[in-house]
Amino acid sequence: MRAIWKGAVSFGLVSIAVKLYSATQEKDIRFHQVHRADGGRIRYKRTCSVCGEEVNYDDIAKGYDIGGGEMVVLTDEDFADLPLTTSHAIDVLEFVPAEQVDPILYNKAYFLEPEGAATKPYVLLRDALVDAERVAIVKVALRQREQLATLRVREGVLLLNTMLWPDEVRKPDFGFLDEDITVRPPELAMASSLIDSMAGEFQPDAFTDDYRAALQEVIDAKVEGREVVQPEEVEEAPAAAVDLMAALRASVERARAARGEQPEAGEPTPISAARSAQKAPAKKAPTKKAPAGKAAGKTTEKKAAPKKTAERKTAPKKAEPAAEKKTGARKAAPKKAPRRTA
Repeated sequence: MRAIWKGAVSFGLVSIAVKLYSATQEKDIRFHQVHRADGGRIRYKRTCSVCGEEVNYDDIAKGYDIGGGEMVVLTDEDFADLPLTTSHAIDVLEFVPAEQVDPILYNKAYFLEPEGAATKPYVLLRDALVDAERVAIVKVALRQREQLATLRVREGVLLLNTMLWPDEVRKPDFGFLDEDITVRPPELAMASSLIDSMAGEFQPDAFTDDYRAALQEVIDAKVEGREVVQPEEVEEAPAAAVDLMAALRASVERARAARGEQPEAGEPTPISAARSAQKAPAKKAPTKKAPAGKAAGKTTEKKAAPKKTAERKTAPKKAEPAAEKKTGARKAAPKKAPRRTA
C-alpha cells in the first residue's frame, strides 16, 4: 500500500506521527468509452463555453455559481489562505461510546500506521481505546477539506473513519409517515417468526458479488475466444401478495425448509402459534355475547347428566330403609285394632 497522507494524531500533549492509507478499494469492473466500429478510445476536449478554445490544466480554476449567470472564480492562493489549522494533524476532540455514532454518518475508512519513533504512543492510544470501549471523535483536513472523523481499533490497527457533517444527512420526508397504519398482533407475530427463522451470525466472507463474477467470466471468454456458459437462472422473487399473512406464512415455511428445520411432534410452530393468536378472539366472543339460549341449555344438560347417574346409584341404598318403614307400619297395625273394636 502507498501512503496518501502524512500527519500526526494530537492526543492531549502527546503527538503521534502517522501515515494514512486507504483501508478499502472498490472491485467494480470499469470500462472505457470506445468507438464501436474500431474500438478506439473516445477523448474529450476541455473547451471554454465563452471563447470556444481548448483550455490546459494550468489555466483551469474553480468557480462558484452565484446565479444569474455570474461566477466567482477562486484561485489556489484563495484556498491557501483558508484557516485549516488541522491541515497536518488529527485533533482528538472527545471520546464517546461507539453506539452513539449513527452509521449513516460514516463515509470512508483509512488505516493509520505509526511513523518513526511513534510506535509506543501509537500502541498506548490503541490499547487505551480498547480498554475504554470508546471511539475518538477527531477533526482532520484531507484534500483541502476539513472533515469530522472517528478513531477506533480494528485488528490491532487504528482506523480513521471520515464522517459526514450532520447537515449533509437528508431528512426523510415521506407521506406514509403521517398516515395512521395499524399492524395487527398476528401479523407482527408472524413477522417476528420470520425474523427468528432467518436469524444468523454475520460472516462477510459468506457473501459474494455474483454479478461481477459473471461479468468477469464474459470478459475472460471474450479474451480466450470461447463460448460463454450461461449461469443457472435465479428464482424470480414472488409478486407482491394481496394477503400479507399468507405471504408471511409462506416465507417462514420456506426459511425453515431451507435450514432443514422440522417441528417436533406436538410442538407448536410459529405458523400455528400465529394462527392461534389470530383465532383466539373468535372463540371468546360467543361465550361473552351468547344469550341464555342454546349455549346455556347445552351447559345445563351436560352438568345434569352426572346428577341422574348419582340418583340411579343411590336408589338401591334408599330403598332398604323405605322397606323397613313399610314393614314396621304393617306390624303396628294389629295393636291398634282392639281400640277401634272397643
